Amino acid sequence: MENRIERYLIDMMYTYRQVEQNLWLIDDEEHGLCDVAVALAEPLVIIRVAVMDIPKGDTLEFYTKLLEFNARELVHGAYALEDGKVVLIDTLEYDTMDYREFRATLDAFSLALTQHYPILSKYRR
Repeated sequence: MENRIERYLIDMMYTYRQVEQNLWLIDDEEHGLCDVAVALAEPLVIIRVAVMDIPKGDTLEFYTKLLEFNARELVHGAYALEDGKVVLIDTLEYDTMDYREFRATLDAFSLALTQHYPILSKYRR
């Protein structure tokens, strides 16, 4: 049975594949979304993408930039650190999630990946 997440992905015409039950991977360069995982872990929908490795060395400026992006530019989701990676992550409640909320999160991810990655990648060595 098709669930709401898959229906929304189809309606948005994103290129995606179901990796396993309740886990989808969006790989849609046209929409600026590559390797974005969408997982249903009821009661939550977790949307996550690994952005880059955490840079080595003096990273105060880098972390400051991440926090500024979180505070000023991300409407949905936040940057976080996980297993040596910078990730962009958001969680939604499945029971109350509607199409507009789901789309807003993916649009925010697309915008962040398109606009922030060129700035953040300067810190890679």
